[in-house]
Amino acid sequence: MTFWRSYPRNLKVLLVAMLINSTGMAFLWPLHTIYITHGMNRTLSEAGFVLMLHSAAEIVGSFLGGFLFDRIRAKRTLLYGGISSVILLLFISVGLSWPWYITVMILLGVSIGSLFPPIYALAGNVWEEGGSKSFHLIYLILNIGVAVGTALGGIVAGFDFRYVFWVNALTYIIFLLIVLTLLDEPNHNNQSTKEKHSQDQQPIKFYKSNNLSALILLCLGFMFCWVIYNQWQTTISSYMLQIGFTLASYSLIWTINGVVIILLQPVIQWYMLRKNISWMWQLAAGVVFYMISFTLLSQSSFYHSFLISMVIMTIGEILIFPLVPAIADYLAPSGKKGMYQGIVNGSANVGRTIGPLFGGIVFDSFGPVVFFLSCVGIGGFALICFATYQRLHYIKAISLKNK
Repeated sequence: MTFWRSYPRNLKVLLVAMLINSTGMAFLWPLHTIYITHGMNRTLSEAGFVLMLHSAAEIVGSFLGGFLFDRIRAKRTLLYGGISSVILLLFISVGLSWPWYITVMILLGVSIGSLFPPIYALAGNVWEEGGSKSFHLIYLILNIGVAVGTALGGIVAGFDFRYVFWVNALTYIIFLLIVLTLLDEPNHNNQSTKEKHSQDQQPIKFYKSNNLSALILLCLGFMFCWVIYNQWQTTISSYMLQIGFTLASYSLIWTINGVVIILLQPVIQWYMLRKNISWMWQLAAGVVFYMISFTLLSQSSFYHSFLISMVIMTIGEILIFPLVPAIADYLAPSGKKGMYQGIVNGSANVGRTIGPLFGGIVFDSFGPVVFFLSCVGIGGFALICFATYQRLHYIKAISLKNK
């Protein structure tokens, strides 16, 4: 546990809080569709519509959370988002009529979305000299919580679905108590660019400037990555059941996803830092892994192909998902960290919102092969966005250096 003792106290508090929070959220999100279709006797299309509205509301919440972080700091932002989430979850647990359920789910999306920008902004503040390490740790903890929560959520729902909402609300309360009582909030405008640069050893020197245009390109590529990733949770799940695989077989794939993340994420992070691999090459390699994963699926429908593809895609996920918020933290000017993290989280939510619609239309219209190859093509768009972001930021750096 030497590595744990080496972390700053504030980071350890944040990691414990996020483990509890992600575990609670994972109790609920895989079961939303089941609750709507079986608990409320609604159709699958109605469930999809409500979840789309919920995801769209998270986009609004992301920008709201980033705005509030820059104005009133993290603890008060988390307090507002957490308390409203608890109240809304308790409202759902009493059994709402259909119109009211839709309304509350939209509001819950705003509340949940507002929590992540301050969390990631805090991750950059509580261990500034750690560079991107704190974001990799948050990513790892989130996935451990998801693995635990999804395993326990089904068991709890077996007794009574209301218990799922109650447990989720309880974890929000514990999360807020930990953050508000144990976390010493740092000055969110502090910048330690020199320390970050020496820690991450990026081959291209980054300069603080108005990097909003570069961030938007970065987040556009991130959105494309989420569109691709989301297909595993939506279109591919339906496709696997359609060709004869069981729900247990599909669930096993996500178990493998969690195991690979827990085992390989620390190793990959260590290797990238030790070999001084630039952020751009990490992003590019991650997208290439995505493209290889879907290329393999376009050529084979055997179960082992899905397993191998998930492993390949998970490696790409490890390279991309924690790195984008780390870059956003690095690019953020003083007083804009919340806004930048809000844009990052919002772009991910945009990808999660349009992903199911894109996958469903392409799959139904052209079949699985064209669907998988179109996902490869979207990976190409992500590569272009990441390369353009790097080029734009490099030109800015050279321009500032020559002044």
